[in-house]
Amino acid sequence: MTRQLVFELSHRPALGREDFLVAPSNEDAVALIDAWPNWPGQAAALSGPAGSGKSHLAEVWCERSRAVPVKAQALEAADVPALVARGATVVEDLEALNEAGERQLFHLINLMREEKGHLLLTAREAPAHLPLTLPDLVSRLKAMPHAALGAPDDRLLGGILVKLFADRQLHPAEPVISYLVSHMERSVAVARDLVLRLDRTALAGKRPITVPLAAEILQELGNT
Repeated sequence: MTRQLVFELSHRPALGREDFLVAPSNEDAVALIDAWPNWPGQAAALSGPAGSGKSHLAEVWCERSRAVPVKAQALEAADVPALVARGATVVEDLEALNEAGERQLFHLINLMREEKGHLLLTAREAPAHLPLTLPDLVSRLKAMPHAALGAPDDRLLGGILVKLFADRQLHPAEPVISYLVSHMERSVAVARDLVLRLDRTALAGKRPITVPLAAEILQELGNT
């Protein structure tokens, strides 16, 4: 028998994007974003596995700070003074940095500090633990405030599913949510894909969203 779960969570408005749901796996990261602009050195970092919500939380910060988003792999060719002139930047996926990108990031951190701008970094693991080759950059990253996000737990994943369904004016019974949480890959991106597929399949076949339909979609995705 599928166990019953409670999916009520507090939420954080994302200023024009989906609400960001707060749970123990991400509350430190939310607190770090809430502490802006009072970050030591005007910079901070978020880390977490794929699907943990770090990119979504970075989007929330971008909306608040009007930051310019840059992928780390594109940093090598970026105009660093132009980024600094905008006042705030988020650099995502630091694990993709090459040596030229490391030098650019070091330059960006220093210029942002001098010009009183703000910088948010994201990576799959703590930036200070990345295999970087520039010692001065590693030193900067070690001194930077950092918060880690964990993979969504049952409560957070269920809350995300409930909200994604509600955004489509859908309200499946609680056993459907519990079944999905118990069988799906633990990722926000996968949750979005599941809800989209369930909505489309239910509409096309004029079927209610039930546990059997959820099992059917999960089987198609290889999540049985």
